[in-house]
Amino acid sequence: MDEEGTNWWDGLVSFVSEDETVAQIALTLVGGIIVVVLLRFGISRIVHRVVTDVKKRHGAEDTQALTTSPVEAMRRVQRTRTLGSVLNTFAGWVVGIIVVLMVLAESGVSVTPLIASAGILGAALGFGAQSLVRDVLNGLFMVFEDQLGVGDVVNVGEVSGVVERLGVRVTEIRDVDGTLWFVRNGEILRVGNYSQDWARVVLDIPVPYEADVAQAQESLLQTAKKFSHSAEWRRKVLAEPEIWGIESISAEALVVRLVVKVRGGEQWAAKRALHAEIKKALDEEGIDLPPLNRMVLDGIQGVRSGTRRAPARDEGTD
Repeated sequence: MDEEGTNWWDGLVSFVSEDETVAQIALTLVGGIIVVVLLRFGISRIVHRVVTDVKKRHGAEDTQALTTSPVEAMRRVQRTRTLGSVLNTFAGWVVGIIVVLMVLAESGVSVTPLIASAGILGAALGFGAQSLVRDVLNGLFMVFEDQLGVGDVVNVGEVSGVVERLGVRVTEIRDVDGTLWFVRNGEILRVGNYSQDWARVVLDIPVPYEADVAQAQESLLQTAKKFSHSAEWRRKVLAEPEIWGIESISAEALVVRLVVKVRGGEQWAAKRALHAEIKKALDEEGIDLPPLNRMVLDGIQGVRSGTRRAPARDEGTD
């Protein structure tokens, strides 16, 4: 360091040493910065430790690989990271406000009126920004209660799709058409989550009325069991398929209900794949599924098939 720089530094140190107020302000600012850094470091360490522990426990190299592990593991990682981000932001704001008030107090500014004014202003803002406060609080509760997470397929009322980002104020959901919806958390009154824990594939298969019901049910059940034991689906099917029996009866067919319990989020792919397997099995056995015609109401004549003609009226009647 040259002579000019040394003189400048010595002058600054002398000024700070002589003026106690400036020294106190400097220490307050430095202390605030250190507290924020330590808090954020601690929060990041906790988040990292939780995520690393989950990965090690399930033998995964990265978070995406956790999709082959229990769903709860991946959800814990997502929830921990979201909470870590929220806590980092909250810690920065709280410490920053405290440091500003302490600096003003050391500078000789009375902070009592400022705090009172801030309280009044905060009340006014809280009254005027009730929707914003509701959005934030509802977003925090959704995270704490694990109502939904990134990657979940959800129904939040008017919007259904995949959660791409779960923010404190807004949740981003992309629907099946590719449209990205920004939904305010305060407007979410109910959440239907298709991805949590497990789901159920429900298939209603029409069987010809004159067919042997027991044989048809056994054929459908064996096809579903073969499907559930296949290499692609044995890790995703959580229980043996079941036949729940005859769901409905009409003049055209008997409707048999088949159900399969699968991992959450896999029900749509499983339903399509199982439909293909059932179609193949029915073709091999030479079974043709009957058409289910529309039922219409024909006045006092009652219910009749949409394919039948209505009874002719006598021309001599009114």
